[in-house]
Amino acid sequence: MRVGLIGFPVAHSKSPLMQNAAFQTTGLPWTYALWNTPHEQVAERVAMIRADDEIAGANVTVPHKLNVMPHLDHISEHARAIGAVNTICKVPAQGLPAQTGVSLLGDNTDWIGFLHDLEWNGVKLDAPANALVLGAGGSARGIVYGLLRRNWHVTLVNRNVARAQVLATDMQRVFASQDAIRVEAQLGNRTMGEPTLIVNCTSAGMEPNDTTSPWLAEVPFPSSATLYDLVYKPRVTTLMREAEAAGARVIGGIGMLAEQGAAAFEMWTGVPAHKVSQVMRDILN
Repeated sequence: MRVGLIGFPVAHSKSPLMQNAAFQTTGLPWTYALWNTPHEQVAERVAMIRADDEIAGANVTVPHKLNVMPHLDHISEHARAIGAVNTICKVPAQGLPAQTGVSLLGDNTDWIGFLHDLEWNGVKLDAPANALVLGAGGSARGIVYGLLRRNWHVTLVNRNVARAQVLATDMQRVFASQDAIRVEAQLGNRTMGEPTLIVNCTSAGMEPNDTTSPWLAEVPFPSSATLYDLVYKPRVTTLMREAEAAGARVIGGIGMLAEQGAAAFEMWTGVPAHKVSQVMRDILN
């Protein structure tokens, strides 16, 4: 069987490395490939997945996590709430025997990977507290969704306040709560108390702009907080160094990459994610 990654460009992706290591470890004769897919070829790529009996599904990365959705038959409640798909699975067509037809299900494992990596790093999620999320793009939506599912309170800070407010309104609708998430225009305007967790969902600090940081120099970094930076290239970002200098604990994003991949692996193969997540972590490190 085969699976692959839909995106543009995808040559830099580490997904084949970790997924193929997991296939080898579990003894599955599967392969994972990179499917470089320009925007105008998304429909054709999805049709190929649907038609090929040897393809079990796919991952989806930028810039197609949203525009792939109209080409799928079903969207999970998680992906619909987040507003993005990062995993496609073949499932039996509704109303038909498995051998006579398949449907394509779009799901999202980013939020699962994030929560699992927090737990792997010893962050206690069952004692909800305040989280400060930097950014309001696609990755932020998955992070906020995961935190709200665990009953955390979230302050969302983004330069584009209107975009952040759209995210907040969407999540308020999903969770039927007006109080769990708030939007602030600047870092210094936190109204929900000191955060226990700070999550960077921006691209600041990512290569080749690895000297940048989303944190304002004039705002003291909370020394008692844990910083989780979704950026994993470089492994240690400017923001992580700033947080460490203030006495905060820091966690990079490489573990989330492994955990979301393991969750997708389980969806395709039925092999529990915990049986391959360490393999993926090891190969990435």
